[in-house]
Amino acid sequence: MEAAGYYQQFERNLDIILSGLEAGLNIQPTALGISLPLEVYVLSEVLNQAGGQFRLTTDDVLGRLREFYAQFRQNEASTEALMQQILSDKKSVMRTPEGRVLTKEMLIRRLEYFNEAARQVNVMRNQHALGSPPQSRSGVGAALQK
Repeated sequence: MEAAGYYQQFERNLDIILSGLEAGLNIQPTALGISLPLEVYVLSEVLNQAGGQFRLTTDDVLGRLREFYAQFRQNEASTEALMQQILSDKKSVMRTPEGRVLTKEMLIRRLEYFNEAARQVNVMRNQHALGSPPQSRSGVGAALQK
């Protein structure tokens, strides 16, 4: 899927992830438990670089996602315009701890991440609905150690 497709699916992907978390889906034993709050933070920084006004004050996964989503919905038209502006700008760069990177690439990577995260949440919801046992890092690690 190209950047335009990820962009078009972004709000839907946020809805899927947020509804899964609000339904009680436990993502803590998965990589999403660590990466999701970080990706929300990076996305807000990318948008702020282009003129957005995202302020995240919570650290927990659900709280941070709710906070971002509320701010996104409150300023939906301007946020979508920012995303379009970033995606059409081929020269804008931003500083990161690793150096300077294209702002467009940072946004595309975040949009890809949320697409994949929504897919994972859907799989986890389906597994839960089918009565599958929850997946955990310790189970995978224990299996690899044998």
